[in-house]
Amino acid sequence: MSDYRKMYQEKLMTADELVRSIPAGTTMFTEVCLSEPNGINEAFRRAIAEDAVNEDITIHSVLDMYPTAWYEEASARSGKVKSVSWFSGPWARKAVNKGWADLMPTAYVDMINILKDNPQIDTLCIAVAPMDENGYFSTGVCCSCIPEFLKQCKKIYLEVNDKMPVSLNSKPIHISQVTALCESSYALPQAPKVEIDDVTRRMGEIVAAEVPDGATLQLGIGAIPDAVGMALKDHKHLGVHTELITDTLIELVLCGAADNSLKPENTGKTVATIAFGTQEKLYNFIDNNPDMLMLPVYYVNDPMVMARHPNFISVNSAIEVDLYGQVCAESIGPRHHSGAGGQLEYCRGAVMSPGGKSFITLTSTITLPNGEVVSRIKPFLTYGAQVTTGKNDVDYVVTEYGAAKLRHKTLSQRTRALIDIAHPDFREELEREARKMNILI
Repeated sequence: MSDYRKMYQEKLMTADELVRSIPAGTTMFTEVCLSEPNGINEAFRRAIAEDAVNEDITIHSVLDMYPTAWYEEASARSGKVKSVSWFSGPWARKAVNKGWADLMPTAYVDMINILKDNPQIDTLCIAVAPMDENGYFSTGVCCSCIPEFLKQCKKIYLEVNDKMPVSLNSKPIHISQVTALCESSYALPQAPKVEIDDVTRRMGEIVAAEVPDGATLQLGIGAIPDAVGMALKDHKHLGVHTELITDTLIELVLCGAADNSLKPENTGKTVATIAFGTQEKLYNFIDNNPDMLMLPVYYVNDPMVMARHPNFISVNSAIEVDLYGQVCAESIGPRHHSGAGGQLEYCRGAVMSPGGKSFITLTSTITLPNGEVVSRIKPFLTYGAQVTTGKNDVDYVVTEYGAAKLRHKTLSQRTRALIDIAHPDFREELEREARKMNILI
């Protein structure tokens, strides 16, 4: 048995033993998306139910992907486990709105600075791929803030999942750095198939018409970015530099539309910081692929890095946009929904790029639970809505009725442009309100 394997066995325990060994007073981070260790999460649920978790445990996480124990009412009622969401999935969203969890307002790229300002966050707990012969663990589908955590954290707990793909360049963790580990074997969650309807297909075509050959892409997740990707399959020499890598972008690589050949940085390589897609297309593509780079968020989401890529194209979504051009992408009125993520940085980086463009996309209307159809372009944002991207940073807003260029336009010009891409049923009302506001001249 090698020294590394011996060290591994000495630190190996069950998930239940690991959770119950976490000292009282620990402040821990579980990192983003598929780095969340679900076996340890389930062990937390059992420990909380049995009152076996130690006192004063605080858990910070980003984009929860599983029914997460520390965001449940039982955790809040236990008085022992506190939770903080830095970007919310469905379970954190509910917990924040119920008052069971706290929220850390932040841009994704700034998370490492928040980490440095909070030295009490000294424990990292993530899922990784199995250890290699040299004693290293790949962080697989996530790089994110992990390199910074490895500098700051005094304790590292790992869940070794044999289904985690190996990213060859993601910052490896050595067994000598690990406090304790457990093993698991479960397939990673996969992104559900999104249906592309006529509306989203039209929006994809509108954006794709603005994308030149050789552009570098950042696409978000969902039906509209998927539609953009489908409309780009006949393009040539596209590049990929994106916060989140999805099946859509991999399809562009596999069909030859995106070969990364014209990117001035990481030429020939696909770049991301986190991944969420399907096993067949995305996770298999990442596994042991030297052309797939999972890099730290402080690099991937840096607007100055984006600006070094000519014709950088950013496509993100919104919940609503007002006539000033303010974008809400993280709350429904005052109700918390997700977080800021990297939208603002990509809006800024794209327009700093020679020939670059940033697109905020949303369908023109939405149907409320009571059946009422409302415009998503509004005179003012809904009361309590949080501004994700300010009016001065927005470039294009796109609906199924066209693309409104707002950047470097007067308030009256941008108001007219937004009314022109609103649903026809709401244009008269929007114009009337704009004139009351004295913003349409």
